[in-house]
Amino acid sequence: MGQSIILTGDRPTGKLHIGHYVGSLKNRVSMQNAGEHQLFVFLADQQALTDHAKEPEKIRESITEVALDYLAVGLDPKKATIFIQSQIPELSELAMYYMNLVSVARLKRNPTVKTEIAQKDFGESVPVGFFVYPIAQAADITAFKANYVPVGADQAPMIEQTREIVRSFNHTYQTDVLVEPEGIYPDEMSARLPGIDGNAKMSKSMNNGIYLSDDADTVQKKVMSMYTDPNHLRVEDPGQVEGNMVFYYLDVFGKDKQKIAELKAQYSKGGLGDVKVKRYLNDVLQAELEPIRKRRLEYANNIDAVHQMLQEGSNHAREVAAATLDQVKQAMGLHYFN
Repeated sequence: MGQSIILTGDRPTGKLHIGHYVGSLKNRVSMQNAGEHQLFVFLADQQALTDHAKEPEKIRESITEVALDYLAVGLDPKKATIFIQSQIPELSELAMYYMNLVSVARLKRNPTVKTEIAQKDFGESVPVGFFVYPIAQAADITAFKANYVPVGADQAPMIEQTREIVRSFNHTYQTDVLVEPEGIYPDEMSARLPGIDGNAKMSKSMNNGIYLSDDADTVQKKVMSMYTDPNHLRVEDPGQVEGNMVFYYLDVFGKDKQKIAELKAQYSKGGLGDVKVKRYLNDVLQAELEPIRKRRLEYANNIDAVHQMLQEGSNHAREVAAATLDQVKQAMGLHYFN
């Protein structure tokens, strides 16, 4: 029996932050190094264009930035296939065939799509590409016959939609060409790291994130500005640990759990200032990020090699997707000529 296949990726709309790092990137590196899976990692530029169609240059620039982040955290193109979605035209053709198996009513019921349409305030002007992106996502997954897809819990409806498409296609055309994927979900603590301001979402637009490319001084400044307990005005005052971003981040990134527990106890009863805890968190984050920053700078000094890696990965990914598309068309009876 061959290796299981894992497909994962990100929308290239900017540099990746430490929320991406703990939520998915570290797991990808672990899965890659375990050697038990064949890993495909893609930059979903077509998906990013569904709501950034008028900002193609932003997507183009972000491709390189995200690729640098991938390499910096330890993704290895010799062990994983890293590719760009738009360079695989077979994905669009697969999506077209799948569209005939999904109703408009079913897409409207997809809770992830409904939520994101509301968040982006599209109203009645939702782009068609955005509306049907669960189908395009199904094409991405099935083109590589992925057994597992690591996603956030909010993406579970997308995985279910893909599974429905697989079952519908295999049943309709009496085949077993497509593989039903399973979702892999992160633990709740690291699934969505809050912003340093306490906002539930870390994003560039809110200026509340720490990025993998941030230098040491920038990280320190951001840590020292983090949201803590607004009522903890004096060192001797008891402080609130719950909802305090410094302790939240320590729970996620800190390795010395006993020391963190002691800091929490001292902070809760009084006698521990915010500045001291923030300095400790800064030390923790700097130790985690320094090797990543160093590798990122090394790769950034040879951008041509990074682009070559993406081209080679895309070429390999296209071969795999083309083979699946050929099987799909054969199952559908679309091979008209020898």
